[in-house]
Amino acid sequence: MPMPGSQEIQSIDLAYFLYSWRWIFRIVFTGMIVFSFWKTVKTPRLVVRIITLIPVIAVCWLFNFVMVADKMFLQPQELIMKNVSENTVPLDRIIIGVVEGDQARAYPIEYLAYHHQVQDSVNGKNILVTYCSVCRSGRVFEPLVKGKKESFRLVGMDHFNAMFEDKTTGSWWRQVNGEAITGELTGEKLPEIFSRQMSLREWLMLYPNSLIMQPDPSSVNYYDPDAKFEKGQSTSSLTGTNSESWKKKSWVLGIELEKESKAYDWNLLKKERIINDQVGDKKIIVVLSEDEKSFAAFENHTDQVATISADTIIICNTRYNLNGSDYSGASENLKKIRAYQEFWHSWLTFHPKTLRY
Repeated sequence: MPMPGSQEIQSIDLAYFLYSWRWIFRIVFTGMIVFSFWKTVKTPRLVVRIITLIPVIAVCWLFNFVMVADKMFLQPQELIMKNVSENTVPLDRIIIGVVEGDQARAYPIEYLAYHHQVQDSVNGKNILVTYCSVCRSGRVFEPLVKGKKESFRLVGMDHFNAMFEDKTTGSWWRQVNGEAITGELTGEKLPEIFSRQMSLREWLMLYPNSLIMQPDPSSVNYYDPDAKFEKGQSTSSLTGTNSESWKKKSWVLGIELEKESKAYDWNLLKKERIINDQVGDKKIIVVLSEDEKSFAAFENHTDQVATISADTIIICNTRYNLNGSDYSGASENLKKIRAYQEFWHSWLTFHPKTLRY
């Protein structure tokens, strides 16, 4: 796990070197301890040496085998998906939703924030649903590396973003963009799959036949049943929220379009509920639903300003739902844009040239 100060500096290559050769270091240091202990076996200081050795062994064991990322945050032992009639997840909880063909699935942030990753398959496509609570970032990828399915484990974090290690080469990948940043596969990127962050209620209004991830029975004690993290009420220095605007732990909605990125203040979005803007050459619409949890972004293919009534987007008297679909079916649907809710420090770190609305 990260040492104090390690997240603010470029330490990833050193960390990867130390980790790659960890067993050599462990053997050398163990040999030094054993040699030192053996030298004092027949001296009066033996008892003192034994007493001091016990906490050393305990600390080494904790940092090397207990306080490691994939031991502290376990993957689900059993992935349980239920339909609406069998669902136990409250409808006001926030989910990451994925649609492939005619199949839709929802993964509650409450579970993702602990597991960090969930491996699943939707309509025959393998997906990797990821979340980093320190960045407040949810991403979904296709776990394909050079055309082959790959598996990953949580290995730590860099610049406060969760990092995964692939099983085949041991390269390390960032959660926020699916890019390998050190190891044999440096520079490779996982294909991203379009996903939405919404309340489960809004999601089911759009996809009533969706399956919903249920709690993993072996992990229920580690979840956040009061939704403190989702509501911005966490008191942790890593996952807590600053309710002011443009602070490190403030919420923003980030958009990437035409090689440009832009951030929108969450407080302003709650006030306005719809923002008409332009990113690159594209006119866009950023929308927040009445529940102040579900959001979306679309291209505006007209020259008209979009407005919102309840959760209906209105452009030139044409009404669209939060999926960008024309209620009447007579007009072209709005083109979806990838949009993410994140802490401002995360979006700025990984989009250093981002514009601010």
